Amino acid sequence: MTLASSEPGMDGTRMLTALVRLRGALQKVRLPLAVPGVDEQRQAQIEMVDQLEDYVIPRLMTIDAPMLTVVGGSTGAGKSTLVNSLVGHKVTQPGLLRPTTRSPVLVHHPEDAKWFGQDRLLPDLERVARTTSDPGALQLVPADSVPEGLAILDAPDIDSVEEQNRTLAAQLLAAADLWLFVTSAARYADQVPWDFLRKAADRSAAVAIVLDRTPEEAVETVSTHLARMLASRGLKDSPLFIVREGPVSEDGVLPPDSVAEIRSWLESLAADAVARTAVVRQTLDGAIRTLSLRTHAVADAAEEQAEAERRLREDATRAYDEASKRIAEASADGTLLRGEVLARWQEFVGTGELLRSLETRIGLIRDRIVNAIKGRPAQAERVTVAVESGLETLLLENAEAAAERAEASWQSLASGQALLADAGEDLGRASRDFRRRAERAVRDWQQGVLEMVRTEGADKRTSARFMAYGVNGLSVALMIVVFAHTGGVTGAEAGIAGGSAVLGQKLLEAIFGDQAVRTLAERARADLDRHVSELLDAERARYLDLLDSLQIEANGAEQLREAARRVDDVRFAPHAGPDSGGPDQLG
Repeated sequence: MTLASSEPGMDGTRMLTALVRLRGALQKVRLPLAVPGVDEQRQAQIEMVDQLEDYVIPRLMTIDAPMLTVVGGSTGAGKSTLVNSLVGHKVTQPGLLRPTTRSPVLVHHPEDAKWFGQDRLLPDLERVARTTSDPGALQLVPADSVPEGLAILDAPDIDSVEEQNRTLAAQLLAAADLWLFVTSAARYADQVPWDFLRKAADRSAAVAIVLDRTPEEAVETVSTHLARMLASRGLKDSPLFIVREGPVSEDGVLPPDSVAEIRSWLESLAADAVARTAVVRQTLDGAIRTLSLRTHAVADAAEEQAEAERRLREDATRAYDEASKRIAEASADGTLLRGEVLARWQEFVGTGELLRSLETRIGLIRDRIVNAIKGRPAQAERVTVAVESGLETLLLENAEAAAERAEASWQSLASGQALLADAGEDLGRASRDFRRRAERAVRDWQQGVLEMVRTEGADKRTSARFMAYGVNGLSVALMIVVFAHTGGVTGAEAGIAGGSAVLGQKLLEAIFGDQAVRTLAERARADLDRHVSELLDAERARYLDLLDSLQIEANGAEQLREAARRVDDVRFAPHAGPDSGGPDQLG
């Protein structure tokens, strides 16, 4: 990137556009499901968006802004005292009691105030001019002793016991052009600081180390060991400054000669526009490169989310598809023509001589049916009630079984377990109002069958046959035909149930004719299937709505990868400018 002014040039504009798109893709992707490794990528996603908004995009738009030096380090390392000493007077309050909760303090030359407005770096932090304990505020302190082109920011402890302090410290360090990392002879080997320094090395951030509060007799030993540790971790070119242990004034300031070397180095960077810009570009380019690389890991996580969501959706859908299939089979193979339904149907149509007539005197069947039917309206109603009860039981049993299967499949996955735990209801059982809705659906279906028969027999209502059975009786016969559509009943009841279904069909044919009965049966079956589908779809929706609420996009991973490719295309484009250089530019 060739950027030489506060406004982005051609390459800067292309890069800015690519980074804005990357930020949008990162903000859009969602990682809500509990799959292995997701916590790390969720944190990475937050960190990347924060760094784009807090540092990379604002810095790219204002490349000539002062070099922001963030002073960070461990608890008790002396960061605030160092900042006060570099400025020459007290500007930030050392934390005498731990943990210390206060706003970060940014010290700048008065002429540089325009660079640190709300719309610049760290836009989420409210700008204030007073000391405050609000970690959501950034205290701006103008000081003539700070040279133009340089700003110094005192950050909270990176290892604070307060999570909010640790989070803010990481956010501020990610927004730094230069890390001034402060440690002490007693704390320099602690793990937490080295985790931060490793991240700095990974993204080629400009880093300088301050070994603070070091007793004279320990300077050589500790500094030599620290230098070896830095070299082994990719930071061998990072400047290392020693601040010897000494008196601190009442204002929290060290003697000027204690920090003279650090102050001189910072002032030289501020005075040399080329060197200062090199530092900024080194850190900015490293941040952009690292963001692009990290995007692919988040994209992989997004792909895993989409795959986990797809599996959960398929498992729930399969459970209720199976329920729908079982209900369709049981309501068409004669299974329902047992027990109460069969007994009530036999009461309505009679047995014995009529059934024998079906077997031996087919030619006279229609006349014999007319004379043999014993049914009365009350008996037809009893068949209707038995059918209603049988269907409701079938629906409830299969809805419960589907819920159990869906829950079991989700419980086998960590992602499903978390969703079930947060569902707010027991999804392993049918809905509390399912029985009521099933009752209504069955009654609505029966009413529909009644209307079909009534409509079909509109021109036959005065015939003796139609009047002998009535709409209720004929609608009951049609239901029986629907329930024995495939003739799947076996065992002792097969002959009785099958014969009864045939009787129902012949009874209807005697009134309406063969083709009309086939059409009525198909329509009644389709209407029953529709009601069943609506019931089960509502049950299935309890699972699918949970997944829909996650708003996981199937193409989220590809959008992230494409956004990262756009950034890389600009980075590697011909004539995009020289390499940003390495850490040796700090020397």
